[in-house]
Amino acid sequence: MLLTIKTTRYPATDLGYLLHKHPAKVQQFQISAGKVHIFYPEATDTSCTAALLLDIDPVGLVRKGPDSNEFALDQYVNDRPYVASSFMSAAIAQAYSSAMNGRCKDKPQLTEEAMPFEVTISVLPVKGGEVLLRELFEPLGYEVIASQLPLDTQYPEWGLSRYFTVTLRHNLPLQQILTHLYILLPVCDNDKHYYIGDHEIEKLAEKGKGWLDTHPAQEIITRRYLKNIGALTRQALEVVLKDEVDEAVTDKPLKDKLRLHDIRLQTVTDILLELQVSSVADLGCGEGKLLRLLKDNPVFTRILGMDVSLRALDIARSKLKLDKQPLSQKDRIQLLQGALTYKDKRIAGYDAAVLVEVMEHLDELRLPALEKAVFGCARPAHVIITTVNAEYNVLYEKMQPGSFRHADHRFEWTRAQFREWANGVAARCGYEVSFRDLGEIDPTHGGPSQLALFKILMN
Repeated sequence: MLLTIKTTRYPATDLGYLLHKHPAKVQQFQISAGKVHIFYPEATDTSCTAALLLDIDPVGLVRKGPDSNEFALDQYVNDRPYVASSFMSAAIAQAYSSAMNGRCKDKPQLTEEAMPFEVTISVLPVKGGEVLLRELFEPLGYEVIASQLPLDTQYPEWGLSRYFTVTLRHNLPLQQILTHLYILLPVCDNDKHYYIGDHEIEKLAEKGKGWLDTHPAQEIITRRYLKNIGALTRQALEVVLKDEVDEAVTDKPLKDKLRLHDIRLQTVTDILLELQVSSVADLGCGEGKLLRLLKDNPVFTRILGMDVSLRALDIARSKLKLDKQPLSQKDRIQLLQGALTYKDKRIAGYDAAVLVEVMEHLDELRLPALEKAVFGCARPAHVIITTVNAEYNVLYEKMQPGSFRHADHRFEWTRAQFREWANGVAARCGYEVSFRDLGEIDPTHGGPSQLALFKILMN
């Protein structure tokens, strides 16, 4: 199977620096499935093409494959040696590892430069046809040229196959193109040759950073990348994509899609500063975006992040760089695993508790348990809760009536429903509550998000 990358950016031979592969040499790499050959069919100042030829060892595949299979002959009768699949993704990751990680030793300035690239994949299986192929690549800005191959050239009456020769054109940094290919090639094929576990969520989060969270086909990409394993897909959508996924349904520019979540976090931070609190518990902290804002302000002397997902906490720990903090800061930030539907004394004793876009991920039947855990057991002086405003959904042209903004949302409330619930909690638990809209306000439908601020009533 063959993948070529071509550029006409002058001098085009800079492609060799980016890929860490000299145009005058033919290089070979051994991977578990066979051999990778890198060579340059052309290398001039005006046009340079790097070719990656993956030579799969079919006998080796059988020997290293599983002992049993749903189809007894599948390990012998398959298309794996001849098509671009997860084997090609593995070859890209190994042969072009420096370029994928944004490293260029001799010309580091090239890594962030957008260049005109043309990528050609000789035989790509696409379960979903050309429609899916375009749904995956066109939202990322690619020009897609797809030629569907016949089942058999000698028998045209048999019709077309699910295999395509695909050319992709775009002006992007090479690192972005390689990460797109790494994720989307096995998504097209809807299969992977290796074991899928929790570690794959980390890969998806790393390689999908900056584009997957706003991709309109993010759900199918996530599901297929994780080999249609429902539990892992739900975890990935919750942990990796939770923060911005509800903005992906808009038709606004990317900067506007990301702005709403920034508004939520900044508004919450501003309220905490106005309240003059010193200790904050971020309940359902995810990968720690709010924690990073709080960490940068010395006013907050004690910060807690709690989430049900260990994977989310690992990401938060890494991004907060807790292992590199000085001794004086070691006890300032604490991360805990826990669920908001159980009483937990570890979250008690904080001036304020924050739940940013968390409650809609719980079943409505579990909200009384959340009320007891947060307002009864923890009982902070202040509680800030944000949630989506269902009334605003009609302004998202791509949303179907009755659908939710996120695959893991269990409900989405109107402003009236949210106020009814919050007023009930305040009355039962001894708080007063006020409300505000978040984001760009529509005169009829309000803001895309809504916020409730609870203050405890002093006896």
